[in-house]
Amino acid sequence: MTGLVLKLGPRERILINGAVIENGDRRSRLNIITPHANILRLKDAIHPHEVNTPVRRVCYVAQLVLSGDAEETEATRQLRTGISQLLAVLRDRDSQKNLQQALASVENGNFYRALKLLRGVLPREAQLLQMQSAP
Repeated sequence: MTGLVLKLGPRERILINGAVIENGDRRSRLNIITPHANILRLKDAIHPHEVNTPVRRVCYVAQLVLSGDAEETEATRQLRTGISQLLAVLRDRDSQKNLQQALASVENGNFYRALKLLRGVLPREAQLLQMQSAP
């Protein structure tokens, strides 16, 4: 069986095709076997007022696809552009690896994995922004 496997903690919430679903009191595992279902872990969601950095902007586009609020073709175009711009700026090995894999995931229509990989770049971006704002 292929598909997405979600491991949920107690009371964790996810959005599946527009419906918010809350896990029970125990850890659980869900196997999502329907291709192209819109799925977003709400603990991973970036709120619109938090979209204030380049990496967060790209993450938000991927998130909009997963929540069903963006059309895949246009979002794919935006993600390609955004990730390519990030690849030109974030030159460390880990960021490059995550961004290249995120781009490949976008090309394969795997927006969940792309978002997960893009979120892995957020700590490096935060580090760089902190260094930039330091006196």
